[in-house]
Amino acid sequence: MAVFLGIDIGTSGTKTLAIDESGKILASATETYPCYVPRPLWSEQDPEDWWQAVVASVRQVVDRAGLKPDDVKSIGLSGQMHGSVFLDKNDKVIRRAILWNDQRTAAECAEIEQRAGGRKNLIKMVANPALTGFTAPKILWLRNHEKRNFDKLRKVLLPKDEIRRRLTGEYATEVSDASGMLLLDVAKRRWSSKLLSALELDESLLARCYESEDVTGTLRPEVAEQLGLSPKCVVVGGAGDCAAGAVGNGIVAKGVLSTSIGTSGVMFVHSDEVKIDPQGRIHTFCHAVRGKWHMMGVTLSAGGSLQWFRNALCKADIEACKVSGIDPYEVLTDEAARVPPGSQGLFFLPYLSGERTPHADPDARGCFVGITHAHTRGHLVRAILEGVTYSLRDSLEIIDGLGVPVRQIRASGGGSRSPLWRQIQADVFGRKVVTINTEEGPAYGVALLAAVGAGAFKNVVEACQATIRVVSETAPNRAAAKHYDRAFPLYQQLYRSLRDDFKAITALGD
Repeated sequence: MAVFLGIDIGTSGTKTLAIDESGKILASATETYPCYVPRPLWSEQDPEDWWQAVVASVRQVVDRAGLKPDDVKSIGLSGQMHGSVFLDKNDKVIRRAILWNDQRTAAECAEIEQRAGGRKNLIKMVANPALTGFTAPKILWLRNHEKRNFDKLRKVLLPKDEIRRRLTGEYATEVSDASGMLLLDVAKRRWSSKLLSALELDESLLARCYESEDVTGTLRPEVAEQLGLSPKCVVVGGAGDCAAGAVGNGIVAKGVLSTSIGTSGVMFVHSDEVKIDPQGRIHTFCHAVRGKWHMMGVTLSAGGSLQWFRNALCKADIEACKVSGIDPYEVLTDEAARVPPGSQGLFFLPYLSGERTPHADPDARGCFVGITHAHTRGHLVRAILEGVTYSLRDSLEIIDGLGVPVRQIRASGGGSRSPLWRQIQADVFGRKVVTINTEEGPAYGVALLAAVGAGAFKNVVEACQATIRVVSETAPNRAAAKHYDRAFPLYQQLYRSLRDDFKAITALGD
């Protein structure tokens, strides 16, 4: 039997799953870990927590599927993008990793643009502007604020690639995840010597860059024994979580777009050519499909906004649901479903972690606008669902404006599991939204990449065609769609009206 593992090092936890040659999921397991917020808008994790979660989840999958060591032929890795793992000359982690949703690097982003000769020139070099979530600003932050740690620095790895190092001993990454470091020449799919020189960073800090299905190494014998696998098992390049999720959704051909609502929200479309937004509002990255690219808009706090509401304001309900066995999210969305589209004039701006697309504003703040005595908790929840979906429509409007064809929208992530949130997406986008036969996300995508790397399929497109199919469709409600078309420009105006106030709030300090 040939089995392939997909491992996704997410922000809230690591998920591992096993598939066979037909794409059938044999077993899965998830292990969680904490996120540290030492200051407002900072976000860090301990890479050791990731490793322990990988070991535990892999062993669980091996046990649950009844796998023998030689059954598992290859492993694909995915993970949260942009995070920085700083290693010294002995491969010891220097400090906790700074994550994708950390907003401390605004000054370093300005420094990068200045060193690159301006924002437009930077976009020409690496296809994207400098954003606080990206990796390059984090490296400069370390140099500017923790010089002692920077002096120890010998390697910078992305989260999944730190796990690869521990699995194989190799310093390796791949083009989709590397695109989000802001150090890759995206058009040429290799490190940008021009930008590295301008930033006075040595390319030796970075890992070797592969295509996503390429084999990057084999398991170290001691690690193979620890995991219950064979040292012959290979590890392929894998992909950043957005590209991996797209592979898992079959977004590997022109005209297909995915909207994914997890902790963050992602609007992702395949492109056969390099297409760059000259304003830098959405990202252009290398795809996990060899020789292809994708465009992507990101909402930093999508499902994270609803999670915040549940955790901060619904603690009694969480405890009651533990007794009843009901998911607290179902309680909240049931209340929201009784509220009419538009939440009776209530808007929510989902900028709890600042925002990426289209504003690139680390100072942006989340807020409800328009609350009256008539509003209930159900209105607040529905406004969150609508606000997050409006933020995704921001990305869709840019994609449409650049002439990228969109024939089908596939919904995935936690937001796709809610019938209400699927309907809101269809209504806000004014287009039919479909779901597919798997909801396993990035872990499934990199398991398919692992299968390609092991020779089970000749390429990524063939793997997706063989394993992924549409299973449901949600059509827009005409009246609701008409309301959202009227309300969307007001949603956009609210940010413009509050932008200077957000900056003033930040200037007040902690």
